[in-house]
Amino acid sequence: MIIKYIGFLFTLLWSYTFIKSQSIFKKGSGILITIFVSNISWFTFLAACFYGFKNFSIYQVILGVVFTVVLVHLAFARLSEYINSKIADKNKLIRIKTIVEYLIIFLIVYYIFV
Repeated sequence: MIIKYIGFLFTLLWSYTFIKSQSIFKKGSGILITIFVSNISWFTFLAACFYGFKNFSIYQVILGVVFTVVLVHLAFARLSEYINSKIADKNKLIRIKTIVEYLIIFLIVYYIFV
C-alpha cells in the first residue's frame, strides 16, 4: 500500500512539474510545449488523481495533490532564485533561455518527422 501511494505521489509530481514548466516558455514555443507536453501531463495528472480516488481515501488524495503542488511551486521558486543569483547578466540569461526553447522545438519537430 505504501509503494502504491509513493507511486501515486511520484506520478503527480512528475506530471505537475511538466505542467508548471510550460509557463516558463514564450508564447511561440509555449504552443508546441502545450500541444505535445502539457496536454499529456494534464491527462497523466488527472489519471493519477482518478487512480488515487479508486485506491486511497479522499483525505490521502487531497493531501498528495496539495503536497505535490506546493513542492513543485517551492522548487521552481528556489530554482529561479538560484539561477538569478548565479547569472548576473539578464541578457545572457535570456539568450540561454531562447537557445533552450529553440532546442526543444527542434527536438519535438525532429521526433515528429523522423
